[in-house]
Amino acid sequence: MGRLNGKIALVTGAGTGIGRACMVMFAKEGATVFGVSRTQSNLDESLRLTQAAGGQGSVFSADLSQPEQVEAAINQCVATYGRIDILLNAAGVGYNLRETSEGSMDPVHSTPIDKWREVMALNLDSVFYVSRLVIRQMKTQAKGAIVNVASIFGLGGAPDAHTYTATKGAIINLTRSMSVAYVDDNIRCNVVAPGFVATQMVESVIPMLFSAENPKLISPMGRPATPDEVAYACLYLASDEASYCTGSVLTVDGGSTARA
Repeated sequence: MGRLNGKIALVTGAGTGIGRACMVMFAKEGATVFGVSRTQSNLDESLRLTQAAGGQGSVFSADLSQPEQVEAAINQCVATYGRIDILLNAAGVGYNLRETSEGSMDPVHSTPIDKWREVMALNLDSVFYVSRLVIRQMKTQAKGAIVNVASIFGLGGAPDAHTYTATKGAIINLTRSMSVAYVDDNIRCNVVAPGFVATQMVESVIPMLFSAENPKLISPMGRPATPDEVAYACLYLASDEASYCTGSVLTVDGGSTARA
């Protein structure tokens, strides 16, 4: 306990899944958390869980694919807490989007142009919009830690969801570039690349991928990760324990990328 004592942590995608797990875990470890997501009711539940765990923080509803809403969220965080020590970018969409946005998780040849732009805006543009403003704040503080959540599909290809895989690969290389560009500002930038995680984002495909007949099809461990298992990796990279880590990509995938 206390690995983030005194830190102010801004967590995007805080309404569900990995973002929610990070918000609660970071607060339990002593950070004051500022959670941002699109859906207020989800944020309210994340804040309730945070406070029930003994943590402190607040939430702000914003669509992070819209630059003006990003600016409002960052301004509110700085106005409330005076600084941002940690940025955890977990906002984004995945396989569940295909249920409400046909074609969004298709291969290239069947992906409509507007769906390409939609997923790019939600998964990649949002990371850029948030990071550019938070980095400006961190430069004035001469210190900060940024952790971006990508995916193992940013490290290798997938048979579909090509826009999704493109965004995750871009997040990884953007983070590496940021780590070099801002090292002299004492800002560390790292990536966590999960495999399949038991969240709403992939709940529709989990039974197929981890079937009773072939549970190790995707992961040698034979199961998806829990959100907390990914949050622990994010916690490490956000903490001062990772003071010599920048530009790193930490996979949390049950051994999926270890196989040839």
